[in-house]
Amino acid sequence: MTPRGTQILRLAASGAAAGVLLAAIALPTVGGAGAGFMAAANEVNLKPADLREPPPAEVTIVRDAHGGVIARFYEEYREVVGLDEIAPVMRTAIVAIEDFRFYEHGAIDLEGTLRALATNLQSGRVSQGGSSITQQYVKQVLLNSAETQQERDAALAPTYARKLNELRYAMGIEKKYTKDQILEKYLNIAYFGASAYGVEAAARRFFGISAAELTLPQAATLAGAVQDPNATDPNLGTQQRERLLKRRNVVLDRMAELGEITKEQAATAKAAKLGYKGTKLPGGCEASKYPYFCLYVRHEILGNPAFGATAEARLARLNRGGLTIETTLDPAMQSAADRAIKRYVRASDRPVASEALVEPGTGAIKAMAASRRFGADADENEISYNVVADAAHGGGAGFQAGSTFKTFTLITALKEGLRLDDGLEAGAGYRAPAYSTFRTCAGSNIGDPSHTVTNDEGSPGWKSLRTGTWASVNTFFMELEERVGLCDTVKTAKALGVRRADGKKLREFETFTLGINEMDPVTLAGAYAAIAARGEYCAPMAITRITDRDGRTTRYRPKCRQALEPPIADAAADVLSGVFTQGTMSGYGGIGRDAAGKTGTTDDYAAAWFAGFTPDLASAVSLGDPRGSQRYKLTGVTIGGRYYGAVQGATIPGPIWRDTMIAALRTVPPSEFVPIDSSRFGGCRSSCRPEPEKKPEEEKEDGEPEAGTSASPAPSPSATATSANPQR
Repeated sequence: MTPRGTQILRLAASGAAAGVLLAAIALPTVGGAGAGFMAAANEVNLKPADLREPPPAEVTIVRDAHGGVIARFYEEYREVVGLDEIAPVMRTAIVAIEDFRFYEHGAIDLEGTLRALATNLQSGRVSQGGSSITQQYVKQVLLNSAETQQERDAALAPTYARKLNELRYAMGIEKKYTKDQILEKYLNIAYFGASAYGVEAAARRFFGISAAELTLPQAATLAGAVQDPNATDPNLGTQQRERLLKRRNVVLDRMAELGEITKEQAATAKAAKLGYKGTKLPGGCEASKYPYFCLYVRHEILGNPAFGATAEARLARLNRGGLTIETTLDPAMQSAADRAIKRYVRASDRPVASEALVEPGTGAIKAMAASRRFGADADENEISYNVVADAAHGGGAGFQAGSTFKTFTLITALKEGLRLDDGLEAGAGYRAPAYSTFRTCAGSNIGDPSHTVTNDEGSPGWKSLRTGTWASVNTFFMELEERVGLCDTVKTAKALGVRRADGKKLREFETFTLGINEMDPVTLAGAYAAIAARGEYCAPMAITRITDRDGRTTRYRPKCRQALEPPIADAAADVLSGVFTQGTMSGYGGIGRDAAGKTGTTDDYAAAWFAGFTPDLASAVSLGDPRGSQRYKLTGVTIGGRYYGAVQGATIPGPIWRDTMIAALRTVPPSEFVPIDSSRFGGCRSSCRPEPEKKPEEEKEDGEPEAGTSASPAPSPSATATSANPQR
């Protein structure tokens, strides 16, 4: 360096000591570098400046109902810890290699700055940092708080103006905090490589331990990594690990040189292997043990304006906010659902079984399970969306719900005064009248008289509300819906929270009662849970409490309303309980306590369902092929290693439901349904079963007529889109 340059450095040092670093440089400059330096010095007033310090991005943790971790969301994997939670040897190592006079100087390390400045003036560019730990903290804050690419570029720009600006902020930081506080903040914000931000995340990522447990060689490794974390990122390969090992040894030598450790300790530590474990980072939903519930929670946050005015703001809060999200998921009930599904459907099967468990009276989602793994690898038969939920919670289009919708027609009949033994004559086939009495809620006539609904395996004849439901007779429910009204049936379903999985309006056709609308298990389980709760509908909920990084807690309570009169819900539960004793599930047995439910099989076996409840828990199970249920039917299929000619609601979904509920409720004392109000619903009002006609002596009295058949013409395009023919 020239004598002239040395004079400039000495003057700069004296000016810094007076708090006006470089403002005192009034001598002729040295080359182009000096000119740039002078220009920057004139632009910046070197007085302490207040730095805006938004908290660094921190991991959001999602917990189950018992406190277990379900998932972590983050933009930067970071866990903020106090200085007392960081091993003393780690603090010593970082100070030794980055700023060994940290506890002695102010905002600026004059010796380090002058040394770097000399190198920079000689090279004509900023090629050496010389920054104190405080200055490095300032740089990280500016980088982490940058909201645009322009701001990020400015935080990294190799210019004198940027360095001088950092000095102003560093002076303000030194006035605001103690040295220990600054060191704590720096260790929590620094990037160490391998996607680990902050010393706690780095300790776990590199060595599988907490920052408090770091040993000398481990601490030296992390201290060495901060200088150039990308070049020494051990996750990138052998070359980077070799660089990191050399850098670790540099730190150990420096610690010995400063007397922080002995030469013998340094030698022993240098002989140790790098020891990088590459502990897998806790990821989002794909890495979660409960991916579908995790997706539901994530979309609850991203879709709720209460968490931010824009989608971007909500995502930032989720990924950067350091929230603790407590949820409704019950691990034991989740395990019960997982085991039951695996018993009947394999992950490699094309059809997917999905199940949701919802608590009556709160809407709390206790479990969400599916047979297929969640992920983006189609070759591994993974599924990339939330097959258990609706589109608003990361789901898809769902599957037609089939005969599970007959429950809403049953309830409508009860609302309109019919008694349990009231009934009607159900034919072998049903066609909408030429001048249809079906009207949508908009007042439009609807109905396709060219399409015939048949019972297939069901039997025609006189059916009551009980027997028509137990046998799931299609033509009975078409007649019943015609009598009670299509719109009233739709309104009943809506009152119980029913909506299409894709978020579109419910399709209001005469076959509504046969389940032509695509549903998801969470929504249907929530509707049936309302019957279990004696008519109180509670919107499905997954989040109970959120605590932010500052300890502020927001509690979330059930959103409930009375959708049905309790006696009507009791009567519906009474009818549906017969499905297990005298109906489509009678061959499979009950669950050892009061239970009610309904099977559902859609037109041509496109999908199969079972939805049911006890007073304590409701569940819905669906089965369908996500490639397209109308194209890939549940006929001639092998599921769970067993061949099925055709799959109905009682074939697979029913047994899954049964096994799940038995296990999920094992520790829950059994509750009983409230008996029906016999004065209101007992017997029949007017449409009682007719007395059988006396037959000639020569004729056999063989009860109900045999099931007839009805030729059904090819449905019109509208009929194809709207019809369904659920089975038992």
